[in-house]
Order: sequence, then structure tokens, then C-alpha cells
Amino acid sequence: MTEEPVRKDSEIRHPNSSMGCGHKDDKASLASSQIVSFSHQPHQPPSTPASKEVWKKGGRMFSILLAVHLALLACTLVSSGAFEKIAVHDYDVFFLLTVMMLMVIIWIIFYLVGTSRCPDAILCKDSHAGPVWLRGGLILFAIFSLVMDVFKIGYYSSFYSCLSAIKIIYPIVQAIFVVVQTYFLWISAKDCVHVHLNVTRCGLMLTLTTNLAVWMSAVTDESVHKAHSKLKKNVTDEIFRWLLKAGMRSSSAEECNCNSQICQIFKNGYFWLYPFNIEYSLFASAMVYVMWKNVGRFIDHHSHHIHHLKFRLFRRTFFVGIVLGLIILVSGLGVLILYEVQVNSSAESSKKSQALTMYYIFNIVCLGLMSLVCIGGSVIYRFDKRDMDRHKNPTRTLDVALLMGAALGQYAISYYSIVAIVASTPRDAISALNLTYALLMIAQHTFQNIFIIEGLHRQPPKEDHKHDSHQKDLYGLTFVNINAVSLRVPDSGSTLAPSTASGTEAIHPSDLVRSLTAPKKMNWRRKFLREISMFLLLSNIILWIMPAFGARPQFDNDTELNFYGDSMWPAIVDICLPFGIFYRMHAVASLLEVYIMS
Repeated sequence: MTEEPVRKDSEIRHPNSSMGCGHKDDKASLASSQIVSFSHQPHQPPSTPASKEVWKKGGRMFSILLAVHLALLACTLVSSGAFEKIAVHDYDVFFLLTVMMLMVIIWIIFYLVGTSRCPDAILCKDSHAGPVWLRGGLILFAIFSLVMDVFKIGYYSSFYSCLSAIKIIYPIVQAIFVVVQTYFLWISAKDCVHVHLNVTRCGLMLTLTTNLAVWMSAVTDESVHKAHSKLKKNVTDEIFRWLLKAGMRSSSAEECNCNSQICQIFKNGYFWLYPFNIEYSLFASAMVYVMWKNVGRFIDHHSHHIHHLKFRLFRRTFFVGIVLGLIILVSGLGVLILYEVQVNSSAESSKKSQALTMYYIFNIVCLGLMSLVCIGGSVIYRFDKRDMDRHKNPTRTLDVALLMGAALGQYAISYYSIVAIVASTPRDAISALNLTYALLMIAQHTFQNIFIIEGLHRQPPKEDHKHDSHQKDLYGLTFVNINAVSLRVPDSGSTLAPSTASGTEAIHPSDLVRSLTAPKKMNWRRKFLREISMFLLLSNIILWIMPAFGARPQFDNDTELNFYGDSMWPAIVDICLPFGIFYRMHAVASLLEVYIMS
């Protein structure tokens, strides 16, 4: 059966598109009449004017250019603040970020008020955008980000007399920004806006760029703080001063030293909460990007497959994936605690070697199991009879791009480590473990990306997949129980019987019973895919926790540091590791979607 031609992702010019909610122009009226005529004539393929498509691309291009310039400006200030000889201070970065966040807050209020007053502002919603588990994760990270802002306010207030006022204003504005943006994304993540198109695109790109700028600032501050604590005993005085200036310039002033106990609690507290704020910024950026792609998009719900999937965690499962994943998760937490205690509290090299050995062995076992499981999942997909979903889906396209792009960070670190280990001498047991760890990291990322991407492109299971024809033939039958069937008399007056119609296949009661009971049993392939997804989800959580909360074997193991030097290796890790950490959390969100769709 062929599908009717549909109008996909076309930008609709409504009366409100460029002149507000109360005015019409001839072009808008013409566009509206074209939409009405299209709804009455579904079999005629619509003809979209070329100029309209060109203007859509032009509007997107203008907002992209705005985002690029703002991102480059923010990146320039953040990176310049890390060098001592450049007259760019951290309060300059805070001032720019504060202005950007205030502009976003104003635009979000304008958006919410404008769309609420225009009845035709949002004609349709993207069912794939902003799923509830993604928005739930955003709220979780937002709560921890607010706690981090409270710690920052307490920390900077401890010596406010010698600081610029912007350092106290910045966390206050950031807290307001987090609250407003979280509410905005919760209620508007699925919107396909059709009013003020260019203003909406620019506003969304401003929001995206602001989140990326906050992310860059947080990553720089958090990475330099971790590198400072790991390399303090090994680096030269010049590198030490560079790290100090990159972390916080005002700390070099004697009168601004954080000496009180409450000040140290606030300082350590907000540094420990940085990973949540970093993930919040990236989650918000991804959701805002999908909203930007959906501006002016029209979704035909007859051709756009909407699947109402329900999240049932402990239904139709063997619990093998959950139990094994929880074992990995709890074991990883124990390894992380022992690793941090032995590396940071002991100056003995033997304790440090034991900690590294324990860390590498755990990761080798975990990565090896995850790689084998991913291969098994890919093999199961070969026998999966579900169709591939080839419909346009901006959310899925972004998920795939982020998975492939974020994996490059860990790929880079692993390849740098492999070169350093192979070219260095002597080769001891720790070097062998490090080499195995780097190779398995590359393999696991590759196999997991293949498994997730193929799972995201599969259609959700259909309850009546195998018995569509039987259900069509049995229309009108009323089942009283398994052995009793009453037949409805057709309009022609003849009694419906299995042998009345010539050329039709006889239907037996046993076949009817099987056709009703068979779909209730979950396919074994689906069960295994759910177990695999849950195991990988829990394993990725612990692999996110370990580097996000202090485990830095790249600095504790001296092989790469001695090979590349004190300047190059910290720069490689500080640039690439944030992408590797983000990969794990994004993989968790994608695996949750694969689990539900299985």
C-alpha cells in the first residue's frame, strides 16, 4: 500500500509569521489558502516555492552566523584569561556571560508571552523532541547547578571586599538563568514555532551559544583545578603560575586567600558540583538545537509516526542486565574511593602503583564486557524483523552526531597514550595495563556507537505485526471465551462461515486464539536487547562518574606526561577529556531510549 504524498518540514507563512498576531498580508493569506487547499487535496503533491525555501535557509544562516561570532568571542575571552601575560581577567569573562544570560532570560520571557498570545504560534509538536526522561535529567542537573551557585555565592562572599562585584552577581544571574531556562525547555521543547521565525531562530541560537559559553568556562575552571591538584608536585614554576592564573586570578592576591574553614567548604563544594553544571549546559544546548531545527517545521501526523512508548523498567525482563550493571556500578564506586584515597593521601610510589593497577584492571574488565555485549547486540539486530525508521527526525540526527563527535575526544587520548606507551621504555606491568585499557577504550566506543545508532534507527515493535491479516479477516467477531465464538450476520443476510466464500482460507478457533495470545509474549530478541541496553546504561554511568569526580590516571601515570612534556599532555587531556565525559552521559540518554524502544 503506497503512502500518500505529504508535505514535510515546510515553512508555513501564517499571518503571524512576520507581522504579529493581529495583521495579515497578501502573501500570508495566500500561504494559508495553500495550506487549506492542500488539506482538502491530499493526493496532489504540494509545490513549495523555491524562494520560500531559500529564505528559510537564509534565516537559518543569519542565526548561525550570530552564534558563531558570539561563540568565538566567548572562546577568546575564556582562553585568554588562562594566560598571565594577556590583560584579560576572569571578571571580564563573568561580565560577558552575565550579559548573555540576561539577554537569554529576556528573550525567553518574550517567547513565552508571544506564543501564549498567538493561537496559531505552535501548530504542531515534534513527538521525538524532549522526551520525558531527557527533561527529567535536565531538571536533576539543574538542581545540582543551583546548589553549585549557592556554594559559589557563599565562597565569593567570604572575601567580597577585595573582589569585583561581578563575581558575586554572576552566580546569582546564573541561578536565575537555570530556573528560567529549565522551565522554558520543560514546556516548550517539542514546539514547532510558526511566528517571528527569524527572531525565534536568533533567540534560540543565542540561548545555545550562552550554554556553550557557560560550558567552556566551567570546563576550563574545573579542568585546570583538577590539573593543578594533580600536577602541583611535578610541574615547573612557570606552568604552576599558568595554572594558577587560569584557575582564578584573584587568588594570587594575599588578601583574597581562602583561609577560613567555611570558605574552603564552599570552594571544594562548588568544584565537586561542576560536572553536573557541565552536563546541564550540554543537555540544554542539545534540546535548544532541536527546537531551532523545528522552527517553521510542519509535521503531518498521518505520515509522521508517533509512538507512545511507556517506560516499564521491571516488566518483561530477566533482571540479568540490571543485576550485572548494578554490580559494575557498585564495584566502580568502591574502586573510585580507594583510588582517590591511595593516590591523594599517600606519597609512596607503591601505593600509587597499586591504585593505578586496580583502576586499570577494573576498567579493562568493564570495557571488555561492554564490548562483547555490544557485539552480541549487533548480532541480534541481524535477526530483528523490525523495519528501519527512515523518517526525518532532528533529535535522532543530533544524537548520532553527538555520539560520533564526542567519541573523538576519548579516541584522541587513547591514541596519544598508545604512541607514548609503545615508544617509551622501560615497559612494565602498568604500561601493559595502560596499553590494554587504551585499546579497549577505542574498541568499546566503536562497538557501542554501532549498537546505539542501529537501535535508534529501528521502528518500535508493533503489537499486531504478525497477525494483521488475521485481525482484518476476523473483524466483527465477538469472543465470549476460548471455545465459544459468536458470528455477526453481514448485511447481505448470509451467515459468515469459514467455507462460504470461495477462494478464502478457512479459519479455525485455535488459530483465532493464537492470533490473540501470541502478541502478548515478548520476542526473545527484544528481551535480550533490553538486558543489553540496561547493562550498558549502568556501566556508562560509572564510567561517567569516575573521570567526572576526580579519577585522572592520565596525570597519575607518568608515562604520557614524561613523553609529551608538562605543557602538551595537560593541554591534550584538558581539551579531549570533557568530550569523553560528555559522551558517557549522552550514551546513557541514548541507551535509555533504545531500551524503551526495544
